Amino acid sequence: MDKDPKDHITIRDDNGNEKEFAVEALFDMEQQSYALITGDEETLLMRVIDDEDEQYLVGITDPKERDAILDVYQVAVESENF
Repeated sequence: MDKDPKDHITIRDDNGNEKEFAVEALFDMEQQSYALITGDEETLLMRVIDDEDEQYLVGITDPKERDAILDVYQVAVESENF
């Protein structure tokens, strides 16, 4: 019996390669939605973009933006005692 309650998604990169990821967290900050996802060898922070009836994940290229989001996320996790 699989006890992993996480949602799993498949992401296709720019080269058409598909990778499986587990969704670790979904959260909002400053009117943006973000997803923290993990794969076999990597953890990614992605911006969630809504486009009509579909959602897309977009990488965050600005290191300062990424670090600020991760800092806020870490504080929230610590305050909730996860």
